[in-house]
Amino acid sequence: MIAANSLKQTNSFVRFALVGMANTVLGLLIMLTLLNVAGTSYWLSTFIGNTAGAALSYFLNRSFTFRSSVRFFEGAPKFVAVIHICYFASYWASGQLIGAGAADFLPPVYRDDAAVLAGSALYTITNYFGQKKWVFRGRPAER
Repeated sequence: MIAANSLKQTNSFVRFALVGMANTVLGLLIMLTLLNVAGTSYWLSTFIGNTAGAALSYFLNRSFTFRSSVRFFEGAPKFVAVIHICYFASYWASGQLIGAGAADFLPPVYRDDAAVLAGSALYTITNYFGQKKWVFRGRPAER
C-alpha cells in the first residue's frame, strides 16, 4: 500500500521510465521465448515481442503514467505515430551527431554504439513529451 501511494505521487517521467522497464522486460521475454523455445524466426519473434511491449506501454502509460481518459481509438493511432516519429527522428539525429564528429574521441568500432546510446536517450525524452503533450493530454481519468 505504501509503495502504491508513493508511485502515485512520483512525477510522470519516473512512472514513464518504470513503464518502459516493464514493457522492455515483457518484450524481451516474449522475443527470447519465441526465438529459443518455440523456434520462431528472428523477425517474427522481435515483431511480436515489440508489439506486446508497445501494447503494455500504451495501457500503462494511459492509466498509470499520465492518468488519461483518452479513448483507445483516439489515443492508439497517436501513440503509434509518436513512437514511430520519435524512433526515426531520434536515431537519425544521433547518427548524424556522432557522424559529424561528436564521438571522434572514440575508436571507430564504438561509434555505432555511441549513436545507439544517444539515440536511446533522445528517443526516451522525445517519446515522453509526445505521449504527454499529444497522445494522453486532456482531462485525467476519473478516480
